[in-house]
Amino acid sequence: MTEFVRFTHEEVDPDERIIFFFAGHGYTRVGKQGEIGFLVPFDGSKEDINSLIRWDELTRNAELINAKHVLFIVDACYGGTAVQRSLPPGGMRFAKDMLRRLTRQVLTAGKADEMVADSGGPIVGHSVFTGHLLQGLNGAAAGTDGLLTANQLMAYVYSKVSMDHKSRQTPHYGFLDGDGDMILDLTPLEGVEDSPETENGTLIQIPADAAPQTGGTTPLSLSDKVKEYLTDSKYRIRLHDTVSDEVRDVLAKTSIEEFPVQNLPFDRDVFANRLSRYESAISNLATIAILLARWGNQSHRRTLEMVFSRLRDNHSVTGGLSVYLGLQWYPISFLSYVAGISALGADDFENLAAVFLAPIKETPWESTKPVILPTVQGILDVEGANVFKLLPGQEKKFTPHSEYMFTAIQPLVDDLLLLGGDYERQFDRFEILLSLVYADLYEEASSMVWGPIGRFGWKFFSRHATDSPFEEFVQEGKRLKDDWPLLKTGLFSGSYERFEEVSTRYREVLGNLKWF
Repeated sequence: MTEFVRFTHEEVDPDERIIFFFAGHGYTRVGKQGEIGFLVPFDGSKEDINSLIRWDELTRNAELINAKHVLFIVDACYGGTAVQRSLPPGGMRFAKDMLRRLTRQVLTAGKADEMVADSGGPIVGHSVFTGHLLQGLNGAAAGTDGLLTANQLMAYVYSKVSMDHKSRQTPHYGFLDGDGDMILDLTPLEGVEDSPETENGTLIQIPADAAPQTGGTTPLSLSDKVKEYLTDSKYRIRLHDTVSDEVRDVLAKTSIEEFPVQNLPFDRDVFANRLSRYESAISNLATIAILLARWGNQSHRRTLEMVFSRLRDNHSVTGGLSVYLGLQWYPISFLSYVAGISALGADDFENLAAVFLAPIKETPWESTKPVILPTVQGILDVEGANVFKLLPGQEKKFTPHSEYMFTAIQPLVDDLLLLGGDYERQFDRFEILLSLVYADLYEEASSMVWGPIGRFGWKFFSRHATDSPFEEFVQEGKRLKDDWPLLKTGLFSGSYERFEEVSTRYREVLGNLKWF
């Protein structure tokens, strides 16, 4: 502890990178608010709590360290390591951006109820966890561009240790704070800063024709394959088959067997871990949904709808913990965000309508309904338990679910679409439309106009209302009225009068909110 806290007193450059590594034993006690994890030093005793290192005390001290990037690696199993999801590894275009952002990342060997394998790993004399960690550090975890980030390393170790036949443990990893990514090997970035192609060093983009040639045929990435299929109608069936395969894969990865909802209490770590696992399971499908919504035309719309309609097939269990039952809708919700923002970025309201109105059946004997209705209701069941506030960084947020989504999906959307500074505007527009479309459909059944409140709701309150994203969107409709492309999709019954009625009544909802 003394050695670690030393970094809070000395002159530490913000661009320095600090890695904390501990190999030993962990210990977990259950307190009134959940699990508390401890590291057991060589001279520590579980009978004397004062001789142990409390995990959250250690990591809180990282706030006092000037370095932007700190990575904790712990070869021990214990509880109480609440982390945010781990963002998907970015490409070279994000490298400099990641260096500029604060991050506190963590990788542990396992949870409280797991036993670390102290030997039998891929490297003699090391545990399963550390053996795979060393192999990852030596280059096995690096991307095809040679870049090795902490996020890539963590994902690599998670995969290798989880699948190792000698392992009975599942590593735990993610973010304690921030949204940057420690770059462990800076060699691929040497000299890039002064290159005229780097857009003044803010972002890095390596043109496809500048990539090293291997002399052989390189298989297309998933995104390149989908883009190719979208450019020619003759590939329409191949595209449908590709999407179908990914949907089946997601259904298998998010089944009730993988995410049980019955006979278990709520746990903050389990909740955070479920978010991360859901996001990992749908990462490929999210890429497809973004590309379909951005470049798909009428002939691809049924395929886009299928992404949302078929994922409903997993929701067969109706009893269990309400938070986890509601969270079953999270994959569809996440996909609707990324696809909806993508469609808005292209001003493609037809694809946006397909995202909101994809038909589903909640039970085999019920008639179809737009996917937006049960999806929003499911997430509202989760929000009602206020559990998003339990995630690191969300404790003081007025709209923690919306803020979490804003951070969670940005790397994926921006990596494919390069929205840059327009991302926040499109995110707000999507949430406004999500709320108004839900309010419109909800009113038909309840005679009430109400919809989920996102970041835009707080902006409506904290700014002059006329300068808010909500009012800006309403004014867009007022200028175009029935010529508004949004209404030509059939949303709001294709009528500006209906949109005006819903938005006016929803404005009253925003105005009556009590934020303090």
